[in-house]
Amino acid sequence: MLFRSTHEEVLRLLQAVLEAGADCVGLADTVGYADPTSVKRLFEKSLKVAGPALSCGHFHDTRGLALANVVAALELGITRFDASLAGLGGCPFAPGASGNVTTEDLVFMLESMKYPTGIDISALLALREQVARWLPGEATHGTLSQAGLPKTFRSSTPQESASDRKSTRLNSSHTD
Repeated sequence: MLFRSTHEEVLRLLQAVLEAGADCVGLADTVGYADPTSVKRLFEKSLKVAGPALSCGHFHDTRGLALANVVAALELGITRFDASLAGLGGCPFAPGASGNVTTEDLVFMLESMKYPTGIDISALLALREQVARWLPGEATHGTLSQAGLPKTFRSSTPQESASDRKSTRLNSSHTD
């Protein structure tokens, strides 16, 4: 049976780990239940408890909302996100749950929004192709790899970015 946490339970646990000495915390939607409205509400409440210690979001794309959920957190100042190349992974506690938001789709979205990631997206797409060849039969996810980069796409640079925007960091080591 899946457990869906209440906001109150998440906030209680968040407070407990901070009191235990954690200096950095993140919130995760490891089964893909979240939608942008719920992400915004929970991150707003969590920021009141954790302040700048709340630094990361982890969103699965089970229902196609991971990128929208990232935007909801990004609008509140969260600039670190877990991602998975080709959307590999899943959740062992939720059969059928897809992997994290795909790194390549996330990088493309952030760069298109003028949030520099420091990631060479062409090299990332080439690596994705290699990974798909190395793992024949493994389900991969993502749309950028299918559609390709638009001819008009230009990666963000610090000079092009709005002065009030922070660089965005991706954590690609998580696949659960």
